[in-house]
Amino acid sequence: MEGQDEVSAREQHFHSQVRESTICFLLFAILYIVSYFIITRYKRKSDEQEDEDAIVNRISLFLSTFTLAVSAGAVLLLPFSIISNEILLSFPQNYYIQWLNGSLIHGLWNLASLFSNLCLFVLMPFAFFFLESEGFAGLKKGIRARILETLVMLILLALLILGIVWVASALIDNDAASMESLYDLWEFYLPYLYSCISLMGCLLLLLCTPVGLSRMFTVMGQLLVKPTILEDLDEQIYIITLEEEALQRRLNGLSSSVEHNITELEQELDNVKTLKTKLERRKKASAWERNLVYPAVMVLLLIETSISVLLVACNILCLLIDETAMPKGTRGPGIGNASLSAFGFVGAALEIILIFYLMVSSVVGFYSLRFFGNFIPKKDDTTMTKIIGNCVSILVLSSALPVMSRTLGITRFDLLGDFGRFNWLGNFYIVLSYNLLFAIMTTLCLVRKFTSAVREELFKALGLHKLHLSDTSRDSETAKPSANGHQKAL
Repeated sequence: MEGQDEVSAREQHFHSQVRESTICFLLFAILYIVSYFIITRYKRKSDEQEDEDAIVNRISLFLSTFTLAVSAGAVLLLPFSIISNEILLSFPQNYYIQWLNGSLIHGLWNLASLFSNLCLFVLMPFAFFFLESEGFAGLKKGIRARILETLVMLILLALLILGIVWVASALIDNDAASMESLYDLWEFYLPYLYSCISLMGCLLLLLCTPVGLSRMFTVMGQLLVKPTILEDLDEQIYIITLEEEALQRRLNGLSSSVEHNITELEQELDNVKTLKTKLERRKKASAWERNLVYPAVMVLLLIETSISVLLVACNILCLLIDETAMPKGTRGPGIGNASLSAFGFVGAALEIILIFYLMVSSVVGFYSLRFFGNFIPKKDDTTMTKIIGNCVSILVLSSALPVMSRTLGITRFDLLGDFGRFNWLGNFYIVLSYNLLFAIMTTLCLVRKFTSAVREELFKALGLHKLHLSDTSRDSETAKPSANGHQKAL
């Protein structure tokens, strides 16, 4: 009987492993297909040749798609775990959700950590160097020569990074045990390196997310139709039509030799046509869309931002009085044993909404920063090099999202896998400083956003607008017409 029980346990374990592997593969296949369509939408069509470069571009495309799929999986990791915990609590004995268990959740976290390391340290550097390689001088040109050059560059890059990590860890922790662990590549080097990358990703999120939270109001204002208050759209369309006709006549009257003026006029004509299209869209929009959707979305964004700042403020108080509030504190009850929110399923749904909102805001803030402004992809006109850069940036942000959400107290779900083993998560001063900086920077960005019009008028009244003390050009609202066809007024 004991032998039969042991065989039965092995069979159940085997079937469980097969089932979990199949589920992981199906989920990743869906993410990969979606990522492929996203990248091909922005990839430059002129890169599609039928030669050696085409093969290199195709390989880089597949690696970039894999990285983007891993990034999407890292974003969905925490929401999927939270909703799975609530489902298991609500239906503990349901036959149809037996596949959803703690083993599957832990496996997904481990795979996300493994693939994030693989993409960040191997696949993306390989794709970039392979795309830029030409082969060593004296060797026969071809794919093999480019692969050889890429491998050599990867080895040199690995030696450089390992040397930097060795020196940094030796300077920070100079005791005998730490010096012995420096020679352990798998157990120390890679987790320590990924911990440093995660810390840099969280710092990047700390910079991007407050900016994105304030920019979300501008972005949604450009996508939606604003209410028509004291405006005559027919008159604006008539004026813009006259301007379009005047530009068209000037363009027809110029000779082909004046190429510079023709280019400027064509660009100006395109801008006028775009503005006219947006004005016509505003005119065709229904009263419900103009007067209800826009205010409702703005109020919803304000509520979500306020809740995020309030949760961070509460987390700061919890950090000061309770040690278990630390991201690397005591372990929770486990998957499916207890609800992580005092409001049950409603609280879990709110946490998931806030996590997605923070991720979207961080991406918007990332592309709003001047240093990363050139990274913005353009439809059918984005080079593979820029696609690789975007994939790496999104991977760093998405990998740090679960850590940031737990550090800020947006959720109480314990970080699983390698995500919960970062050393800096146990440092009280780092975690407290991170929460304080996030709350202060978000508040300052929102105050700057909602007082920009008042500051502009005050600067004009005091004659200080010539000194360019108020930087509102990033919002593109006071300097030029918005996407809705009218300028922002006080």
